[in-house]
Amino acid sequence: MLHIMTITINDICRYPVKGLAADFMDEANLEPDRGLPFDRKWGVIHAASSVDPAAVEWAAKKNFLMLAKDEKLAVLGLSFDEETRTVTILRKNRPVSKGRLDDVMGRNILQTFLSGFMPTGPRSRPRIVEAPKGSSFQDVPNKWVSIINLNSVKDLESRVIRKTVDPQRFRGNLYIEGLDAWAENDWIGKTMSIGDVQLEIIEPIGRCSATNVEPGTGTIDMNVPLSLRQGFDHMNMGVYARVISNGTIHKGDEALVE
Repeated sequence: MLHIMTITINDICRYPVKGLAADFMDEANLEPDRGLPFDRKWGVIHAASSVDPAAVEWAAKKNFLMLAKDEKLAVLGLSFDEETRTVTILRKNRPVSKGRLDDVMGRNILQTFLSGFMPTGPRSRPRIVEAPKGSSFQDVPNKWVSIINLNSVKDLESRVIRKTVDPQRFRGNLYIEGLDAWAENDWIGKTMSIGDVQLEIIEPIGRCSATNVEPGTGTIDMNVPLSLRQGFDHMNMGVYARVISNGTIHKGDEALVE
């Protein structure tokens, strides 16, 4: 007998600038073989990056400022205006820099702030670059949507780590609730339907040291990959999905996986 699970979309998040904080959304328009609009559309390369700003292509995360190496970024908040492509960087909920990401002057304003914020060395001299049209700077070259089961996070928290684990450590796009912990591990090859939108569940998401950084403080206060391996014999949290039919999803929508 086919088992159908009902779930609810608790939060929708995108990360307009790779490595910086989430932009929370009430709804998102999805298209086949695309991620969330403007998710990781821009990235911040550093002095040691091999990315050519004059001929930008997808590149591995080591070429960008990222939490795994630049945990200080976690103290920064972010707001994003999609219509004007304007990002505002926040610190302690107060604006500290603001600029248009599609404008040279706007990027220079943001880069000036980041240059003063980041330490000197091989990961200094930040420069904002835009992903090629139709692409993004996700950790994988595929344009997928990441899905996090909040009950899996809670199970990791209660059974292994024994302290609060902020789900934002996992930088997901869709945070879901209403199902058993780790149920998503059995979804590979199945289809998630959210209204007219359908997503094919592709593979689990292996976790790295970026998840060790506490959002909001930049403190490395736990070892999430090790805790996953010790507690569950894997280092996965969440799954990647490929959009296969277009439509609009909303926070609070119900979904089916079958």
